[in-house]
Amino acid sequence: MKNLLKLFVLLFPLLLLTSCFDILDKVNVKADGTGEYTIILNASKSKTRLASISKMETINGKKVPKKAEIENKINEAARIFKGTPGISNVKTSMDFDNYIIKLSCNFKKIENINAGLEQLKAKNILGKMIPTQIYSQNLQKKLLTRNKVNTFKADYDKMGKADREVFNGARYTSVMQFENAVKSQTNSAYALAPNKKAVKLEADILDLIFQKKQLQNTILFQ
Repeated sequence: MKNLLKLFVLLFPLLLLTSCFDILDKVNVKADGTGEYTIILNASKSKTRLASISKMETINGKKVPKKAEIENKINEAARIFKGTPGISNVKTSMDFDNYIIKLSCNFKKIENINAGLEQLKAKNILGKMIPTQIYSQNLQKKLLTRNKVNTFKADYDKMGKADREVFNGARYTSVMQFENAVKSQTNSAYALAPNKKAVKLEADILDLIFQKKQLQNTILFQ
C-alpha cells in the first residue's frame, strides 16, 4: 500500500494538505498477458479547499507546490515510464479545476509495471524503501498475483496529527479486468463480477494501513 500512498504524495504534494481523496488503481489483462494499467487521483471532493490552498505559499509548515511544479513532476514520471521496456502508449491528464490526475499505459507483461516503478525509485520519484514488485503472472499456470506488501502502521504512527488526518475519508479502489474468466481467488474481499471477468476491492485507506483489509490476491483463471 505504501507504494501507492508515497507515489501520490510525491507526485501530487497537495495531498499532504487535504483529506477526502480517492485513488483508483486499474489493470486490464488480456489472455496473452498484455494489457493496460491506469492510476487516477481524484481529489474533487476537496477542490474548494485545494483551490484556496493553492494560492498560499505555505501551510502547516509545508511549502504549497505550484501548478507548474506538479505538472513537471507528473511529466517526469511519464517520461520515465515511456523509457521502460515493455511499456508503451503512456498518457497523462491533469484537471486542475477538479483536481483529477490520471496516468495510463500499455504493457507487454504485467511485470513491466513493476519495472516502471523501479525506474521511478531509481530517479528518486519514489522513496528507496517503497515496494515496487506489485504484480506477477504465470501464463502457463493461469495465475495472476497481486503480491503482498508489508504493513506500514509504524510509519503512520510516526506521522504528526496533521499528516495522519490526510488519510481520514480517503478511499482506494482496485479493479482488475480480464479476458479470461476467473476460476478462483485467494482474497474474498475482492468482489467477483457476475461474468467472472473482473474483481474489485474498495477500502478506506486507513483500513489498508491497519491491515483490516489486504491487497494481496492470487487469481486462477479457467
